Amino acid sequence: MQQINLLLASLPDGILLGFVYGVAAMGLTLIWGVMNVINLSHGPIISLGMFGTYIIFIKLGVNPYLGLFIVAPIGLLLGILIYTVAVHRVINAPHLSSLLATFSVNMIIIGLGTAAFTTSPYNVDFNMGSVTLGSTTLLGTRLIAALASVIATGSLYLFLYRTRPGKYIRAVANNRSAAELMGIPSSRILALSFGLGTMLAAISGALIATFFPFSILSGGGYELKSFVIGVLGGLGNPIGALVGGLALGVLEAIVPAFLETSWVPVIEFGLFILVLLVRPNGLFGAKQ
Repeated sequence: MQQINLLLASLPDGILLGFVYGVAAMGLTLIWGVMNVINLSHGPIISLGMFGTYIIFIKLGVNPYLGLFIVAPIGLLLGILIYTVAVHRVINAPHLSSLLATFSVNMIIIGLGTAAFTTSPYNVDFNMGSVTLGSTTLLGTRLIAALASVIATGSLYLFLYRTRPGKYIRAVANNRSAAELMGIPSSRILALSFGLGTMLAAISGALIATFFPFSILSGGGYELKSFVIGVLGGLGNPIGALVGGLALGVLEAIVPAFLETSWVPVIEFGLFILVLLVRPNGLFGAKQ
């Protein structure tokens, strides 16, 4: 009975956290879906989003959620810069080249971040109250983060399917050569896609900072979760990433109710391997 009560208390929290996980994974899978590049700078960019919230709230006194309107465009511009400097020239090279290029960016960001912030934990002490439903208490920060994640997902969907640049992105993702023959500037679209992916990573980091301590190394763990979610939702399927994020959030809520918390990553990556073996394109991806 105690385990059931613990599960009922933690499950809503896991679902809310899953929305934020989904946004983080969405950035990773968008880049892969458009340009077949695995972005290993994804984790440090999540960390930069965390520190963006810290600086905006602690140093400037701006509400962290209003600060998203600052973090998001900076993430977009940073992504475009990373693509232009590190990825553009190796986009048509073997996958290992782009992998090493983004890994180099990863190490540069971690090195600069360590010099600026050290590896000590930081915290954004921001309270939005709580909502009590029976025996379950939901933190206001997680409710707002989940709402912001839904808004980010909806905005991405509308952008991809209702705007001309979004349609260009989908065209380049489907067939880059054909898109270029139709006059679509593929280089600009690839840069925009990479920028959108990093913007989503920065947004997720900014939201996570409102309820967990963090350091410049914290993004690595969320990057690994993004890979698991990407496989669950289908790599290249941004909307499927949100569903995968919810699945992972539910899993992280269920496991501690019955097993030691140390089993969580074991089960997560066991599931990761199982899905790769049984359905390589993901649970919500197209069948091979």
